[in-house]
Amino acid sequence: MPNGPTPIPAHEAGRHGLRSRIALARGRALRAGSAWVLMLGALMPGLATAQSTSVTQQPSEYAEVQRLLNAGNPGAALPRADTYLQANPRDPQMRLLRAIALSDGGRTDEAIEAYSRLIQDYPELPEPYNNLAVLRAGQDRLDEALALLQDALRARPGYATALDNLGDIHARLALRAWQQARQADAAIAARTGAKASRVREALATGAR
Repeated sequence: MPNGPTPIPAHEAGRHGLRSRIALARGRALRAGSAWVLMLGALMPGLATAQSTSVTQQPSEYAEVQRLLNAGNPGAALPRADTYLQANPRDPQMRLLRAIALSDGGRTDEAIEAYSRLIQDYPELPEPYNNLAVLRAGQDRLDEALALLQDALRARPGYATALDNLGDIHARLALRAWQQARQADAAIAARTGAKASRVREALATGAR
């Protein structure tokens, strides 16, 4: 198995009853150039996390780790990923799957570190930026999430998942700004409140 970067695909999956628009990548392998998308509603409703690996066929270990993740068993997926990475430490796809397993297992700080290292080692891949943006959004660090999504789009202009997530982040930033405006000047509360209600309704519709 080569140690160089493997181009990274995307599928969508429902999770936690909400559709997350900042996408985290996981799941079955698709044709080259596609991307995996995990809807991570538990982190921040309306956002989706993306991960992808552009390979037409995946080795069995990829498929097994993906199967365990899709079955909601990150505790079993993580040691499989770790074992594989002992022999292939730079494999970006397995490292991405490992980061997802960490995130799914509630080990957010370790997942953030894993995505950050992927970005450092493979800055040309958009998916780690996108997935890290999901985690930052879940921490309400919207400005950081915004910057990460912009980095994802610089790596891959027209990346649909990141663009979709970017729209949600802008909407949440608008809600935050309108809330601050109402606190600063009660006279505009009615106007900003009406706009905020429409945006919240749109986000709730998109999360279904």
